[in-house]
Amino acid sequence: MDIERSAETKIRPPSTLDALIPLGFMIGLLALSIVMFGIEASLGPLQVALFMSAVVAGVVAHKNGHTWDVLGQEIVKGISLAMSAIMILLMVGALIGVWQMSGTIATIVYYGIKYINPSWFYLAVALITGLVGLVTGSSWTTAATIGVAFIGISRAIGADPAITAGAIISGAYFGDKMTPLSETTILTPQIVGSNVYAHIRSLSKATVPAYLITLAIFFLIGKNQEISAPPVDTAQVLAVLDSAYYISLWNLLPMLVLVLLGLRKYPAFLSILIGALTGALVAVVLQPQVVLQFANDPALSAPLALLKGVWMAMANGFISSTGVAPVDQLFTGGGMSSMLLTVWLILGAMSFGAVMDFAGFNKRLIDPVIGRVKSVGSTIATVMLTSVGLNIVAGDQYIAIVLPARMFMVEFRKRGIHPETLATAVENAGTVTSPLIPWNSCGAYMSAALGVSTFVYFPYCIFNFLNFFLGLIYGFAGINIQRLDPTEPLAATPGETASLVAQEK
Repeated sequence: MDIERSAETKIRPPSTLDALIPLGFMIGLLALSIVMFGIEASLGPLQVALFMSAVVAGVVAHKNGHTWDVLGQEIVKGISLAMSAIMILLMVGALIGVWQMSGTIATIVYYGIKYINPSWFYLAVALITGLVGLVTGSSWTTAATIGVAFIGISRAIGADPAITAGAIISGAYFGDKMTPLSETTILTPQIVGSNVYAHIRSLSKATVPAYLITLAIFFLIGKNQEISAPPVDTAQVLAVLDSAYYISLWNLLPMLVLVLLGLRKYPAFLSILIGALTGALVAVVLQPQVVLQFANDPALSAPLALLKGVWMAMANGFISSTGVAPVDQLFTGGGMSSMLLTVWLILGAMSFGAVMDFAGFNKRLIDPVIGRVKSVGSTIATVMLTSVGLNIVAGDQYIAIVLPARMFMVEFRKRGIHPETLATAVENAGTVTSPLIPWNSCGAYMSAALGVSTFVYFPYCIFNFLNFFLGLIYGFAGINIQRLDPTEPLAATPGETASLVAQEK
């Protein structure tokens, strides 16, 4: 930044065309990659498109006077904002691999097959993940734990994994928004000068109706959809799991530990690490035969072979070998290496977003819009659409929350609108739309954790769509618009010192 300031006279402000060129290039390449590669676009083509778009953005920024050295530094800074998410992502891969081996996921699937009726399976998924999200305060943790198990159950009973993933994400994001344990629910009101409990009350006006409608829709889908024949008889699945694992409620200890750590507000990375290590302990104590068979190294002593099995599961995931192919497919996966494609996607998105923000392209596109909106409804719609746009362009949920909150904060106060209305608008858009975008860190994470492509689960994230559109409707209808009382003391706002990624999921 100091280099830039020393050469301030040489730097030209971007024109609208300058800002549109990299954005148009990115949209064109992403669309082309989806047309050419379909749902396999996230296996490499999307990543290439994002990195090439970052290069185009850099060329335009360089044309305006920014040096390559400084642009490189800004890209590194942009990527550093996503490092906490990347570390969590890798640890989730390790956790899934170990929980597959320890019987934690197998136990949830076992009891799920026995006791959950397929006709209300989707309703149960949305309801249970909502409760887990409320307790843990994290949509990411919810999806990576109970969510993975529900995907396994869906495949075992013949339910649609895409609809199941949509129900998981719907429930997880409802819980994430409505709890004071959630990082986004804490961060957003802090930025604008509100408080977390007033924020939850305001959010509930659109969030709770959206969730109730979502539950009703998933209930109707389950009642009216014909469940296809599962790839293997459920009785056979139960018998295979009984013979392959020691099925016991003790296998759920890692999940209990994770929930307790969430309640104690431990950092997400540390919670998931401890959850993975607890899973490793359960695997060694309760499933030693599974671990030794997976390690497959008779030359090692039993303790070293057990250590090797855990190590392999954390690194490259667990490979089930029951001899029943459909069951083995259900319980094979995880490992840090399984998340590398997602990490690549996040690196590309953050690189592009960093150049767009630093070069002033985002600001150049947004500022004229702010000046043109007049009514309260159009102001709120502009905030929400800006958050969605930043989720697409910057590829990160926190940037899509923090930047609009900063940019519109003064304008809302000028117009006599309470800062909490701004915080609510930002969350009704920035939070819930993030998992719908394949290259956004949240969309990439959900796809990697659940093993279902974003393109496939997208239409079934019913809560996310409903919450967004209800927020828009409320804005234009004048519902839940809080006016600023001149006599009311407002909390101090962090302003420009607020971190773009102050917390992590």
